[in-house]
Amino acid sequence: MMKDLLFIDPGHAFGVDNWHDPFMQQHFHFIDMYELEHTDLTPFKAIIVHDFVDQIHLKAHQHIIENYLNAGNIIVWSGHLTESWLPGCAPFTPKTIVQFSDYNISFVQPHPVFDGVTTDDMTLNKGVAGFFARGAHLPIPPHAESLLTLPDGFVTTYIDRHSTRGTIFVHAGRDLFAQRNQNKTTDRIHTQLLQWIYDEHAAIGGRHDA
Repeated sequence: MMKDLLFIDPGHAFGVDNWHDPFMQQHFHFIDMYELEHTDLTPFKAIIVHDFVDQIHLKAHQHIIENYLNAGNIIVWSGHLTESWLPGCAPFTPKTIVQFSDYNISFVQPHPVFDGVTTDDMTLNKGVAGFFARGAHLPIPPHAESLLTLPDGFVTTYIDRHSTRGTIFVHAGRDLFAQRNQNKTTDRIHTQLLQWIYDEHAAIGGRHDA
């Protein structure tokens, strides 16, 4: 059966875990990042962009991303934006770190993607802080929905429903679908993000029908 979620793979060692993971193989159709301009995107409700893709290549084909979003679809981007290929998203700004608590993640508001996930489990990985997020894309777009922050108002994770006719989920850190098999509450993120994508895609259709 044709999968309706597309995962843009970097095609190198940083993506290798996804190639053999049962969850990822069950739910996503994978393409190499250089196949984007040759792929029919109409069957897909969402595109997930891996954090180690070639952003210069995406910049060269940003019209494909914009057209896809304006057709009422979803982009999920986790990473540090260095090229302006994603509508409304500012370049990555690293957080100035003085002490480990500068990496502390806080909730702005509850959200289904992070339901049941503790901020300690996001902040710390095997006792080390900073793996979840080390900065933000600032400023965030007008009217964006802020979800998570670092100290001093650095919004690490937001949802943008206004820059295009679709929805953009931005996280200034590693791929959120890689938050699995860690034996802590962050293991909930990948399945809850998957469900949110389907719920959000249905809501986009409702907004456009209104």
